[in-house]
Amino acid sequence: MGFNCGIVGLPNVGKSTLFNALTDAAAAEAANYPFCTIEPNVGRVAVPDERLHRIFTITGSAKEIPTHLEFVDIAGLVRGASKGEGLGNQFLGHIRSVAAIIHVLRCFESSSITHVEETVDPIRDAETVETELMLADLESLERRIEPLEKRATSGDKDAKASLPVMRRTLEALRDGRPARTVECAPEELPVFRSLQLITAKPVLYVCNVDEESAAAGNEMSERVAAMAEASGQGCVLISAAIEAEVADLETDAEKAEYLESLGLTETGLARVIRAGYALLDLVTYFTTGPKESRAWTVPKGSPAPDAAGVIHTDFKKGFIRAETIAYDDFVAFNGEQGAKDAGRMRLEGKEYIVQDGDIMLFRFNV
Repeated sequence: MGFNCGIVGLPNVGKSTLFNALTDAAAAEAANYPFCTIEPNVGRVAVPDERLHRIFTITGSAKEIPTHLEFVDIAGLVRGASKGEGLGNQFLGHIRSVAAIIHVLRCFESSSITHVEETVDPIRDAETVETELMLADLESLERRIEPLEKRATSGDKDAKASLPVMRRTLEALRDGRPARTVECAPEELPVFRSLQLITAKPVLYVCNVDEESAAAGNEMSERVAAMAEASGQGCVLISAAIEAEVADLETDAEKAEYLESLGLTETGLARVIRAGYALLDLVTYFTTGPKESRAWTVPKGSPAPDAAGVIHTDFKKGFIRAETIAYDDFVAFNGEQGAKDAGRMRLEGKEYIVQDGDIMLFRFNV
């Protein structure tokens, strides 16, 4: 699974402003945190995590290296995209390649910024995009169902196993429900994932509000939050105007003072990055030593050898054990040696499931 989020939305909702602010924030940290623009529309952004800096400080490491997410700025969608309107085909092709969707919705009025639908209604806009994505998924499955049925009739075991999942998903889409609402048994999940449907991806709704609404939101963002909660998706407030102002400030002190004057404790970008990380169902573990303290990303539920393999494939191949300290114990006992002396370091084997915040040292032999 790629650790990336595609930023989508109708034209003029603040989608590109959000992406530019994300990449500007990352570029400003380039002296400490690696940043690269992989393509003109892909940015790699550090995930804010206070735990890493605490570990770095306690250990006294020479470097502090955060984990990262990729954000992909996907071409704006318009009504009819599923039929190729606007940049429809390009849009749909790019969005299929991401692991999660960040859907930017305009939640403010402005006479100087036109809206493609002429009026501002974030719920309608969300439904427009969702409908286009469902239509694209529906067309994809309808092309595949007949050949699959023929293979199943001829006795193909894989086709027989896939057919019930595809039929249930088609039924949901025809009823106007996204693919992520389809319930699957654990043994059916590999089949469901193989369908590679856009509306199976988790969604984070980002409400782009005016400056006055950045702290508490407004009536439009409240409606989006209710919609997100009802559908089991995420929702974050952000003001693109504020994020642009923050990006222009030179020092952290200036940024903190400006945010405080608006009743904010952190940027909306930090919330978006963390929410995107959570949306992908990821956890962070850490390694630390004199040279560097570093955060690593793995899917939730990863066994220790798979986590070791993120650092180097040899670590997974020759995995022996993982010396593991919980973050709270690492801090409470002032580092690795203190935790060891207190009996809080554990030796974990191949079956151990990595927990968020674990500090790990892998022993291996190749």
